[in-house]
Amino acid sequence: MARASEAPAASELSGPAQHGLELYRRMLVVRRFEEAVQALFQRGEVHGTTHLYIGEEAGAIGVCDVLDERDKVAGTYRGHGHSLGAGVDPQALLDEMLGRETGVCGGRAGSMNVIDQAHGLIGSFGIIGGSISAATGAALALQRQGRGGVAVAFFGEGTTNHGYFHECLNFAAVLRLPVVFVCENNRYGEFTPFEDVTAGDIAARPQALGLPTETVDGMDVWAVREAAAAAVARARDGEGPQFIQSMTYRFVGHSRSDPAKYRKPGELEEWKARDPLKVARERLAEAFGVSGDVVDGVDAAVAEQFERIVAQSLAAPYPTPERDGAREFAPSTS
Repeated sequence: MARASEAPAASELSGPAQHGLELYRRMLVVRRFEEAVQALFQRGEVHGTTHLYIGEEAGAIGVCDVLDERDKVAGTYRGHGHSLGAGVDPQALLDEMLGRETGVCGGRAGSMNVIDQAHGLIGSFGIIGGSISAATGAALALQRQGRGGVAVAFFGEGTTNHGYFHECLNFAAVLRLPVVFVCENNRYGEFTPFEDVTAGDIAARPQALGLPTETVDGMDVWAVREAAAAAVARARDGEGPQFIQSMTYRFVGHSRSDPAKYRKPGELEEWKARDPLKVARERLAEAFGVSGDVVDGVDAAVAEQFERIVAQSLAAPYPTPERDGAREFAPSTS
């Protein structure tokens, strides 16, 4: 490993170091996107509720990094990170948050219902467990198409107590569907610690159905990616559904109206010490010899990117009933 004084510049990086820096950049895009949404919401520019992914970025980026154009992704109501991980343009996504015509869904989906078939995002689902059923259905279609596609379902740990979870995992296991179930265990179901409402070990549930199951450090993008790469490869090779439990933590409240006063003293600070961005910076330096100056350059570039994105979103037009995206909803003139 090169000493800090010998660390290569960003333009000189290649292989794992270059890829690692790109993983960091993509997580940073999610973080800055969520911070922009929060700031715009506080200014009254974003309407409805929002559920931010701050602190959980390693999950979506680590999993989606191993997918390709054949694959499908189903996200949750906390789905901005899943959308960006799948490849949705951050400009189009922020335009959507602001209800603008240039949004990925024409300004009509808002925060919780984004869909972008061009990037394999079959939806973000406000219904708890909806992502599981959608991905299971997509996996059935992919299996019948026979092109090697894999569906991924992101969901929270509270979903494991819902009927969708048990029914879909059983269905997928019986038919050996190419689906990867990713449980993002951020330790709280809205306001309630998961251990207060969930009996036993979550990982034991898919294991009882015969699903290969792995629990990973969800604050480490490399750990998530490694588990996802193995799971996706097995699903793609016809070995049936796979299960990953990503142990993570949200640094913000459940939604815009939640001050998160239910956290245990010191808990947030403990988890922030394992911030995915901090973990990645340390790994880049220690394992790949990437200097802090190089990473700072990425930080500056992303900050400039979001200055432009926010300004462009605020200047974008609102949709009107006369435009193509809304014609089917316009009143008949006949």
